[in-house]
Amino acid sequence: MPYLDLNRKKRENIVSLIDWFAARRKDQFVGKVSQDTDEGDGLWVKCSECGQVAYRKDLISNFNVCVNCNHHNRINSDERIKIIADKDSFKEFDGSLCPTDPLKFKDRRSYSDRIKESQEGTGLKDGVITGLCSINSMPLALAVMDFRFMGGSMGSVVGEKITRIIEKATLENYPILIVCASGGARMQEGMLSLMQMAKISGALKKHRAKNLLYMPLLTHPTTGGVTASFAMLGDLILAEPKALIGFAGRRVIEQTLREKLPDNFQTAEYLLEHGFVDVIVNRKELKNTLTKILKIHGVRELIEAN
Repeated sequence: MPYLDLNRKKRENIVSLIDWFAARRKDQFVGKVSQDTDEGDGLWVKCSECGQVAYRKDLISNFNVCVNCNHHNRINSDERIKIIADKDSFKEFDGSLCPTDPLKFKDRRSYSDRIKESQEGTGLKDGVITGLCSINSMPLALAVMDFRFMGGSMGSVVGEKITRIIEKATLENYPILIVCASGGARMQEGMLSLMQMAKISGALKKHRAKNLLYMPLLTHPTTGGVTASFAMLGDLILAEPKALIGFAGRRVIEQTLREKLPDNFQTAEYLLEHGFVDVIVNRKELKNTLTKILKIHGVRELIEAN
């Protein structure tokens, strides 16, 4: 009985500690990670970077990029696909795949409840949309992660869908673009989530063996296990301006090294300077840049069947 009471007290202490951290997060943030605009009254939005107020329709027409400071606001997967793919060319694959709760994981809430909440709030089944499309009439396999769904975390379904679209691209001789936006592996799935890193990397190796082009686009944020695997395995690694890109958090690294890190550490610009990123692409120039890369790589236009 004393042993059982001790375990109960430990569980109570753990739960109370989780509540304490949750309460702290409501009032303070460590580092600047938000790219969301101030919604205002719905007609006007305020840039989170420079404070410039803009008419919402003008911001949308400018690809959700601030006209004053070029700040790239976070956009969802549907908006991203519209920017990249030719109109009505995107054909989604594996749209019915849904996550489960194999570990029956529960912290302050059950994992199954978190999945349901994210699905209802975003209209997505999980944190990535995959499919085939054309870009200026050239073929492209596309996977777009969505940070709205549990922070874009990589669970079993995300890993499976990305692996399948890579295998489809390999079979059809398609180049592939993966738009990364993720907080890393999904902790609620434990080792099953970490396994996706190796699975996706293995599929990319087969894709590369056929001399096919793979490009990751690193958007804000790209961190954790995604950075440690497929986000850094591209033939050309693209990034959006000022995107947060890294593995461990800034504070963890500083405490480990016992050194003060540069202010721009883990930004796209810092990684470009140190050779981890090949090019930073403004969102407005993304489609034209991808088109040029595909042409240089020798990708031919799709021949429409009459």
